This record gives sequence, C-alpha cells and structure tokens, in this order.
Amino acid sequence: MATVEERMKVLKMIEEGKISAEEGARLLAALAESRKTPSITLGTAVGEARWFRVRVTDLATGKAKVNVNIPMGLVNVGIKMGARFAPNLDSEQMEALAEALKSGATGKIIDVTDEEDGERVEIFVE
Repeated sequence: MATVEERMKVLKMIEEGKISAEEGARLLAALAESRKTPSITLGTAVGEARWFRVRVTDLATGKAKVNVNIPMGLVNVGIKMGARFAPNLDSEQMEALAEALKSGATGKIIDVTDEEDGERVEIFVE
C-alpha cells in the first residue's frame, strides 16, 4: 500500500534529480495501483471449501465415536504421499481416486457396518 512516506520518498528523489519527473510519475502510479490490488489472497478463489469427512458411529448407542473433517487440499497431498508407502495398492486406482476428488465428486464414498465391533464407518466428501 502506498503510504505518505513512500510518496514523499519518490517526490524527494525527483527534487534531488535522482529520477526524472516522468519516472517519478510512473512510480507514483505504481504505488497507487498497489493500493488497489491486494498482495495476498486468502481462502479459495472460487466456490466453497470442500471437506473429506470420516464418521465412526457406535451402533448400540447411535453416538459418534469419531468425527474427522479434513480439507480436500490436504487429502490430495495425503493421497500422493500415501501412494509411496502403500506399494500393494494399484497406482492406477490411486490416480483414479485422486482424479475423482479433483473433479469435484461429492457424496458418500464408503459406508461399512461392522457387526462384530458394533460400528458403522462412513466416508464422504462435501
């Protein structure tokens, strides 16, 4: 952002003959433009944030035992890293999963009920 101090420095350089008036005008215009354009943008540029959600529910009580929400950006990195440590997984399957997540696929991915342990595991993308 152009502050009074920055503009005064440019004017002082013009006064001292270090730069021409034309160069000073360009610098002042650039400083004014930097005020209009934010230097840092936070969050996603378009659309809403997407989440990878894992929920484990106790069948007897109906209460959630585990409820984990992970940003999709982190999941994409995790898939790439996980593929290196899981040689028994087919790389084509991992690529297909990563591509489906990147394309914006949403909904339930896994819904498993384990009667022995009395748990239900749900994995979905929102």
